[in-house]
Amino acid sequence: MSDALDALTTAGIEAVAADSFGPATIDVPAADWVAAHEVLRDGVGFTFFDFLSASDELTDGFRIVTHLADFWGGAHVDHVLVRTLIPRATPQLATLSDLYAGANWHERETHEMFGITFDGHPNLVPLLLPDGFEGNPLRKEFILAARVAKPWPGAKEPGESDHAPTSGAPSRRRTLPPGVPDPDSWGPRPPGTPDPDPLAPAQAAATPARRTPPNRRTKKQTTPDAATPANATAPADAPAPTDATPPTDAAPPDASSPGSA
Repeated sequence: MSDALDALTTAGIEAVAADSFGPATIDVPAADWVAAHEVLRDGVGFTFFDFLSASDELTDGFRIVTHLADFWGGAHVDHVLVRTLIPRATPQLATLSDLYAGANWHERETHEMFGITFDGHPNLVPLLLPDGFEGNPLRKEFILAARVAKPWPGAKEPGESDHAPTSGAPSRRRTLPPGVPDPDSWGPRPPGTPDPDPLAPAQAAATPARRTPPNRRTKKQTTPDAATPANATAPADAPAPTDATPPTDAAPPDASSPGSA
């Protein structure tokens, strides 16, 4: 990791180490995308190209990632992930097919799945989707219309099964199938209706809903008016309290008196 960062920094590339749960990850500017991979291949030894893919970061754009490896010392392998971020409005990036032959069809797949153009690619044509397919399926605003037209297996909630008894458990709040937005934000609209934001459903799904805390029962407190003040004085005509304790100076009864028998 340090060798890769040092080599990129020495070459004048603003490389930054990023946190990740897997291999070491390095972020580089999009303008230095090809130059960074050339340094890592020729200067560090990452000669094996594993894959190239992308992720939709909504308003932040698209993040492109490659996985490179260096085999040395028998079974020892060094891994590194190289990432860059490109704007959503202009999803373009230079091709790596001149450096790594294996990047050719990975870029073709990313192009048709995310709509990203790789400048300088020798044959940027569809790879997996059928002829005439419209749209980019891995973009988060892409609508999975087949889940609207066909029954979704997850549509059955507890108590709604065809074999459930009539007195089954009550159903929960109905949820839409994954990839299907709310009908208010997608579908046929009356003429003159403004088009909804295509990213609105994806942004709503990416934002976790806040849970409302349950109402807790509080212990009933006595109001100050109902409480008796500690320094309250008794009325003047109130009878004096009776003291059941005999006075300390009273003489004990005489055993020889007639009343003591």
